[in-house]
Amino acid sequence: MDVRYTSEQRQLRDAAAKLADDLGPGSVLGLDDRARLNRLENTVAQTGWRALRSDGASGVEVAIVAEEFARGLVDVPFLGPVLADDLRGQSGDAAVRWTVAVGNRAIDAVDADRVLIVDGPRLLAAGVGEDSPSADLTRHDAAISGEPEPLGELSAEQLGHWQALALTATSADLVGCARGAQALAVDYAKVREQYGNTIGSYQAVAHLLAESQALIEGCISVLRHAAWAVDELTPTEAIRAGQIAKIYCARSALTVCETAIQVHGGIGNTWECLAHVYLRRVMTSTELFPVRLEEIDCGLT
Repeated sequence: MDVRYTSEQRQLRDAAAKLADDLGPGSVLGLDDRARLNRLENTVAQTGWRALRSDGASGVEVAIVAEEFARGLVDVPFLGPVLADDLRGQSGDAAVRWTVAVGNRAIDAVDADRVLIVDGPRLLAAGVGEDSPSADLTRHDAAISGEPEPLGELSAEQLGHWQALALTATSADLVGCARGAQALAVDYAKVREQYGNTIGSYQAVAHLLAESQALIEGCISVLRHAAWAVDELTPTEAIRAGQIAKIYCARSALTVCETAIQVHGGIGNTWECLAHVYLRRVMTSTELFPVRLEEIDCGLT
């Protein structure tokens, strides 16, 4: 396994990062900026990244975009459509906007027309109903509308690779959130002063941030293996890699986001600070295709 990105993958990462930096919310108030949201939606649609899998992209490339979008709190659909694209490929009406269901909810459902439901080996389709409340301020779920209709069946191999991709993509989302929250905290620690010095110069704060960075580095390592495994290992092995990544990244990202709030002090507990937006996204991404420690026997505690 070679974890180094190819030149094309580095270009994809840089393009996704620039898009997120240029058109991401930047502040809590920015989440309600309709002009920005329209520009972001149009730009993401033009990239074609929601159809990465049917265009032949690897799990690594899906994870690259998912991670950078989460880091920049990109608040238009990506995860749901790209997972739906992996299930449907290039078949069907291109004008119909698809997402996927987790449990009884359609995720990433803004402007979605239809939702794909994986029920064991069966692939079902249903309508998208009313918005469903969610803690995540950057993505919106919806109820499933109507009676699901069968579309066909997935082979064991197709289902396994799709499950591995879902675990990897949500793990990438968690890593991106952790990176974004860490950058927010580091920037704040460089400018906030107490007793005549920036708070980042004090060991108590510096050690917290160093521990968060160490967690992020571990997340990056386990995520890259899971992303590579989606297409290179057997479905069983790929799912296992994804499960391990999901548990490690979920626990680490939660700690990093809580640390970011702690570093911000009082302001970190206010609505105006972006730290809680990262935390909310982490909490919801953890529950997308959730994994329990009991599901893997590798001794993680």
